Amino acid sequence: MDEFTAAMRARAFVRKVNRDAIPVSLEAYIAELGAVLRFETDLETSEPGYFFKSSGKHYICVNANDSVPRQRFTACHKIAHIVLGLPSEHEAMPWWSYAKRSANEIYCDVFAAELLLPHRLFEPLVARAEIGWSTVSELGTRFLVSDTATASRLATVINVPCAFVLSEEGRVRYGSRSRSLRDAGGWISPQAPLPSTSASARARAGQRCQDCEEIAADLWFSDWRRGGVLLEEARHLKQWDQTLTLLWFEDEEIPSEQHNYEPSEEQGLAELDGVLPWPGKRHRR
Repeated sequence: MDEFTAAMRARAFVRKVNRDAIPVSLEAYIAELGAVLRFETDLETSEPGYFFKSSGKHYICVNANDSVPRQRFTACHKIAHIVLGLPSEHEAMPWWSYAKRSANEIYCDVFAAELLLPHRLFEPLVARAEIGWSTVSELGTRFLVSDTATASRLATVINVPCAFVLSEEGRVRYGSRSRSLRDAGGWISPQAPLPSTSASARARAGQRCQDCEEIAADLWFSDWRRGGVLLEEARHLKQWDQTLTLLWFEDEEIPSEQHNYEPSEEQGLAELDGVLPWPGKRHRR
């Protein structure tokens, strides 16, 4: 199993349901699976949900006290476990943490995001939109999906060289990149600390940041010999000490290789798998 396989399995599941409504129908997915969806009021805040099988039927239970986007993602994540045949591995860490998230849980996250933000419905909207947290919030509201999941999907499907990075406790834990950025070798380490001069690091420190700032590309990307400047926009979730970062090239093109390129003093990071103009508001770091 890998993220690509999980995504393709999810798209096949979506095609079976074949709905065009936005937000997508969670009930239609449950019906296709032949499962029962229950909303439980007595779960702790740390328990988003669980699933079990009884008399040949799957039961998916979600926390009725969670937000609607959280409930929908939980249900689709459980659908992923069932369809992919992967065991649940949430016991070691809180559901929200990426510090030691297992590969199986990440595959189920990818599957769930594909169900909630189907490629054929989401990609055309992303193609016409400006990159930024304003766009992420608008699309997330429309699809009833969290900003985190929406930003990750946006970076995956957009044609512009773009990356989404999720950091926890000041270290990169997970991210997604557009195909053009992957092909160009824009690697980011899942364990490296946030670049100290980045908007992301300053947002985590509680400092005020501009909506969008400029930063040398090699401060984020390892072994980067193309030069260029990234636009960076960051949000910090203090409750979980998570920092969410969007990175993209302003002119929508990756710089050509520079053979005599001199890297910045603060080197970039190593490999990562996985709607507003801002004239006059960018600040080079």
